Amino acid sequence: MGEWIIAPATVESLPDILQIEEACFSAPWTRKMLQAELSGNPFAHFLLAKRVSQGQADVISIVGYLCFWVVFEEVRLMNLAVIEPMRQKGIASALVKKALEVGLAQGAMRAVLEVRASNQAAHGLYRSLGFQGGTTRPAYYTAPVEDALLMELDPIVLESDRLTGEVGRGGEHIRPLQ
Repeated sequence: MGEWIIAPATVESLPDILQIEEACFSAPWTRKMLQAELSGNPFAHFLLAKRVSQGQADVISIVGYLCFWVVFEEVRLMNLAVIEPMRQKGIASALVKKALEVGLAQGAMRAVLEVRASNQAAHGLYRSLGFQGGTTRPAYYTAPVEDALLMELDPIVLESDRLTGEVGRGGEHIRPLQ
């Protein structure tokens, strides 16, 4: 048993983010791409899901991350990944909700993303948060080649009864692991 928190990423988080990226995606972003997003893109934000081992507060491991952009009135979810053993625990949902909160605080009105057409788990996650499926982009993904489903949340609405867990100090979502 332990808990996890959502926190902003730093450049020092890059090795952990890269490791998750390579474990979760068939065509992962490179170190150079991730570093450019972390330190060179003024629109980019990274959130980390960190697991804190109970009784060992100094033992923290990164179990997921979300890269998103806030560009004018839009939140664009770029990459979301949670390591396999930590899936189905509400971590991805908490990362997206926090990104939407950040976007709203910066004046965003809508959120958009692309997701593999075959990724039914992700479709379910995004639909549970109010995203609607729209058009497809043929052959958008490689390795393997696959269509992308464009989804949007317009307007961004965060319902307090949808939040899981408790809101901790600084607004990070804290939840026990099961």
